[in-house]
Amino acid sequence: MWQCFGIACVAWSDSCQHEGMDQSRPARVAASLAEFCSRPPLTAAGPGPAAEPDPAAEQQWLVDLFHQVATSVPAYQHFLRQHEVKAADVRTLADFRRLPLVSKENYHTRYPLSQRCRDGELASCDMIAVSSGSTGHPTYWPRFVTDELAAAARFEQIFHDSFEADAKPTLAVVCFPLGTWVGGLYTASCCRHLAIKGYQVTVVAPGNDKEEILRVVPDLAADFAQTVLLGYPPFLKDLVDTGIARGVPWASMNIRLVLAGEVFSEDWRDLIGTRAGMRRPTHDSAALYGTADGGVLGNETPLSITIRRFLAGSPGAAQAMFGQSRLPTLVQYDPRSRFFEEHDGTLLFTADSGVPLIRYHIADEGGIVPYEQAIELCRQHGFDPLDALGGARGVRELPFVYVFGRSHLAVSFYGANVYPENIAAGLEQPQVSAWVTGKFVLEVVEDADRNRRLAVAVELAPGEPAPGEQGDPERQRTAAQSIRTQLRRRNSEFAHYVPEECQEPQVTLLPAGDPDYFPRGVKHRYTRKPAPGANDTIEKRGGLRSR
Repeated sequence: MWQCFGIACVAWSDSCQHEGMDQSRPARVAASLAEFCSRPPLTAAGPGPAAEPDPAAEQQWLVDLFHQVATSVPAYQHFLRQHEVKAADVRTLADFRRLPLVSKENYHTRYPLSQRCRDGELASCDMIAVSSGSTGHPTYWPRFVTDELAAAARFEQIFHDSFEADAKPTLAVVCFPLGTWVGGLYTASCCRHLAIKGYQVTVVAPGNDKEEILRVVPDLAADFAQTVLLGYPPFLKDLVDTGIARGVPWASMNIRLVLAGEVFSEDWRDLIGTRAGMRRPTHDSAALYGTADGGVLGNETPLSITIRRFLAGSPGAAQAMFGQSRLPTLVQYDPRSRFFEEHDGTLLFTADSGVPLIRYHIADEGGIVPYEQAIELCRQHGFDPLDALGGARGVRELPFVYVFGRSHLAVSFYGANVYPENIAAGLEQPQVSAWVTGKFVLEVVEDADRNRRLAVAVELAPGEPAPGEQGDPERQRTAAQSIRTQLRRRNSEFAHYVPEECQEPQVTLLPAGDPDYFPRGVKHRYTRKPAPGANDTIEKRGGLRSR
């Protein structure tokens, strides 16, 4: 089928003489789709459990991509000259690892968008996604349809190994926000690519409209063997809980989940699994590690989930693997499609797309664990994850990458990056600024029912009366409303991703110099990682719940 389609596209291209049209595009698209559809699942490294990445091929892929970008992308050519790098000197993986790091600050903000595309032509891409930066000014991420195929392979790994969608008619419900943001349309496209390949996947895309999801899914699910909900964790939990309250029979739909955007606990996975009637925690849900910058970079697998669930109950083993007992997202990735490196406890990646990225410093806190090292470490602590899976699908000899969360400059809430600058703007408004110092701590807290809330601890100005046992409800409400207003105005992801009823933060007012949040004599940090007991602390200190 695909060979015929490719010939038809070439014939059409040869006959098309309209000035300005890209004569080669139809054939390139047909060839890429044909290669994707003919490739066995699931990775470039091979289809079976014994498939291993080839280090030589991995090295050659990186060097080849570097030279393609160095010769075709005007911005990167200038970037290399500025750093006195000669492209001809890069011949090996060791040479590649010495290349200067690329970041938003030294690359995206310095060069026009078109100059970061191949041949300096933005028109070479057919889709542009938008993300909100810390200043509120959008960042644009163009791509072409063929760029989506690497991400589609990650969806395929989930739909094949975890959900067995090659044999089961599957309804895929896109619950990510639709519009200019990357999540919704990208997800819909990747799921449709799987359908083109032959998977029994049918897509419906209500976006993050809870009422529309609850209206259409019960009507459609009966015609499918399983229903996959794809969205941000807190939104899907709210959806499931609302459905239960309305009598939606989730268990009869054989619900599966694809999650993205936020770290969640294994307790959270168990809780939502129980409520949605899911019985196989290692196979019924999977998280994607993705960004607007690079698309989908990695994904949870039955193997990575099995290991993570063991580590959740073995802090010593987690400490040995991650350097701390805190549990990150743990995914596997294909090093011949997305190549990761570590840099001072944060992540770099290299990936091809509409804006190719070479050694891009995404600054997510995390690291890399080779496949054999992860398996051996578990065995040293008395657990064999391969035996635990018992020969089930989901064993791929691919490396692991772990991610504690987004950059320390932001927190993730309903998949939206919330930046300190957004919060500061709310505290700088005249109705608030007179009685606060401007210092605050931003965090996401979770209650006993695993519902997440955006929480802000605010430092009162010196001389302002300390709040009582119940806080200062009027001032807390004023600050919360001011922050919400500025978040909605400056952060389009927050305004569209976060349900309105969850947008007003929980504000706690604390006296100047509070030892827990605003200690004297140390550098202040405006965000805080989740910590044991943090949820209890903020509630006991008079925080005002969002309403």
